[in-house]
Amino acid sequence: MDRQKTGTPAKIPVLPVAAKLLDKYKNHPQCGMKDRLLPVLSNQKMNAYLKEIADTCGIDKNLTFHIARHTFATTVTLNNDIPIETVSKMLGHTNLRTTQHYAKILDLKVSKDMMTLKKNYQKNPRIVNSTQLHFL
Repeated sequence: MDRQKTGTPAKIPVLPVAAKLLDKYKNHPQCGMKDRLLPVLSNQKMNAYLKEIADTCGIDKNLTFHIARHTFATTVTLNNDIPIETVSKMLGHTNLRTTQHYAKILDLKVSKDMMTLKKNYQKNPRIVNSTQLHFL
């Protein structure tokens, strides 16, 4: 299928829990009528439901679909070592720069990656050619 906003093709493998949800709704009347995988709410209605969920759970944050997308990009993918190019493709961005703003907030990821480099360097100091690394 093509993405609505950009018109780019969307071919994304899904995790098992997502596959179960897609299977659950495969015969939903709204999906058949609108040629969709899931019954889709308007953005306004979705945000209203997210606000209701936040209120019920005592979350003092304005939850929106955009925040859910942002959380997926940062917490679910980038923080779990999914390459930014893959995340960009999953989000339907046609330009990698659009995705890069999600990565700016990941100082924890930088620290994690540097610790990996430090461990690898300690195992095999030759991995860094003529460059001295100093770890605090």
